[in-house]
Amino acid sequence: MSLYHLQMERRSLADTVDALRALGEPSRLRIVAVLRHGELTVTDLTEVLGQSQPRVSRHLRVLLDAGLITKHREGSWSFFQVIDEATELLADVLAHVDVDDAELVHDRARLDDVRSRRSAAAEEYFEQIASSWDEERALHASVQAVEAAIVAAVGEQPIDRLVDLGTGTGRMLQLLGAGTSRALGVDASHSMLSIARANLDAESLRHCELRQGDVYRPPLDARAFDVAIVHQVLHYLEEPERAVAEAARLLAPGGRLLVVDFAPHRHEFLRDEHAHRRLGFSHEQLSGFALAAGLADIELTDLAPPAGADGLTVTICVATAVERLEGAA
Repeated sequence: MSLYHLQMERRSLADTVDALRALGEPSRLRIVAVLRHGELTVTDLTEVLGQSQPRVSRHLRVLLDAGLITKHREGSWSFFQVIDEATELLADVLAHVDVDDAELVHDRARLDDVRSRRSAAAEEYFEQIASSWDEERALHASVQAVEAAIVAAVGEQPIDRLVDLGTGTGRMLQLLGAGTSRALGVDASHSMLSIARANLDAESLRHCELRQGDVYRPPLDARAFDVAIVHQVLHYLEEPERAVAEAARLLAPGGRLLVVDFAPHRHEFLRDEHAHRRLGFSHEQLSGFALAAGLADIELTDLAPPAGADGLTVTICVATAVERLEGAA
């Protein structure tokens, strides 16, 4: 048995009976079997199961009341997923079900169709904005070089719990999330979350979660993560120091914050055409944000733009949460 299972909270006898009763119905067992592959909306589930929305909603309510799944809102949509504490119980129950059962095979095929359409919609949206992204990327070091520097900054120390604030397409979750027990991306844009969800599906990163939320007020508990990332986000913000403070709030003592952004530059068109509010940040500014947030051991690394180009220098700032953050709000 894994350490994770040993540390899980056990259910009371009454709660276990309630959970088993909730699972004692074919449609609800099919729902949790599908949700083990990742979070889905009611609309997704109605398509997978071939049932009406009211009927699926009733089944979801029973599973919610039994403490087997959870729900979070993203704009007008609600996403459902299996809760961590229920994974072992569900695995044990589903282990007794034939994986080649006709209904389950049909459900998995429909789930693949749902994900394929989700991916196609995300790609269509991304194609509309790709040209502006390409224009910006041409000004700084290659994506591969930046990502290699991020991985080096994280180091070889394993990451258990990761949060990416302003996750965008979910690329940081793809880059760093595979070895984590929990990886969560937060973004205010429903469209960007749709892209991130498709990208995570494509790489089977089922344990990575996405939440719609404000980087100034992320809907997350304090001291809940080992690593927090704010990647190419600060230059869009009116109050970048506030976002850094919120990221620091999410770190457990000893946790690390990675801020990746541009050094000061003079490319005014990024304001006019790409909604940048800040034209980069100096080492002194980034260090000041980290110190004000109660972080220490600050390290900064610059990646120069392509040779001969009047481009953008990418700065990576790494800082560590200290014990005194335990008393923070």
